[in-house]
Amino acid sequence: MEDLLYWIGLAAVAVNALTGVLDAGRKHMDLVGVVMVGMATALGGGTVRDILLQRPVFWLSDQTYLLAALATTVLVFFAVRRLQLPPRLFLIPDAIGLALFTIVGTQIALDWHAPWLAASLLGMTTGVVGGVLRDVLCNQVPLIFVRGELYALAAWIGALALIGLQALEVSPVIAAWAGMAAVLGIRLAAMAFRITLPTYSARE
Repeated sequence: MEDLLYWIGLAAVAVNALTGVLDAGRKHMDLVGVVMVGMATALGGGTVRDILLQRPVFWLSDQTYLLAALATTVLVFFAVRRLQLPPRLFLIPDAIGLALFTIVGTQIALDWHAPWLAASLLGMTTGVVGGVLRDVLCNQVPLIFVRGELYALAAWIGALALIGLQALEVSPVIAAWAGMAAVLGIRLAAMAFRITLPTYSARE
């Protein structure tokens, strides 16, 4: 399970870096700006998680994560900067990154003996914070705060699925894959069918 978690974490970093590049590219940022957005997107969620858990920040403990984020950001920048891409294209890798980071964050929180509810919220935080930083740096309202398809809720359900399956003594590896599938499936279904949460509307 430890090896799987490590590779999922690396994949999550790379995928989130890619979404940062695609979103920053729509703002016509230069290489430095794109690198800053890509790195913040890739590393932000895990950093907040580690600070809250009072554990060593993952990319300071293992520089491989930092190199993966930087390499992905630069490679994607030069590969796609001349291409005309659909505006919503980044939402697909964003959903994948959300699923990967949510499960990694939840499992790490469990391994550090966080209570189940706190672990699920830390998993959700790991999944969404990178995207929040990306959107803020790109001068946009973060996806999590706008009236749109299910986002944070999809991450939380996936985190709870992982915790619930492990409580039922399902193999941690199977539970991890099932949790990721839940996050990705809910997010993609919400995007396809425009599934949203009710909004607050005060009467005047």
